[in-house]
Amino acid sequence: MAQGFLQSFDPNLTVCSAGTEASGKLNPKAVEVMKEIGINISHHTSDSVDLYINEEWDYVITVCGGANESCPAFTGKVKHRAHIGFDDPSHAMGSEEFIQSEFRRVRDEIKKSFEQFYQSLNLK
Repeated sequence: MAQGFLQSFDPNLTVCSAGTEASGKLNPKAVEVMKEIGINISHHTSDSVDLYINEEWDYVITVCGGANESCPAFTGKVKHRAHIGFDDPSHAMGSEEFIQSEFRRVRDEIKKSFEQFYQSLNLK
């Protein structure tokens, strides 16, 4: 979701997303809640962080609660590191309505935090 938001703020940004537990595909609920607000992430993939670990990056941002501790060290050049943590809505338990509400809540938190982050960059 964070990748989708950053790309919606500025389509000229190169944004890659990867995880420590990549499955190759996105959670359909994440795709659905992003579609609700007009952002299509259905073409994104769940990639392993290993694909990007030796590349050079302006920013490496971890987003999931435990990711800040469990992300491997990036051996490539990284200008800035940040952690903007969120609950993982895929771990929500309960009714379908509750789980969907958790995806929406986390989506909205990601949007707010990444809007603030993007605005702080002064890229325009």
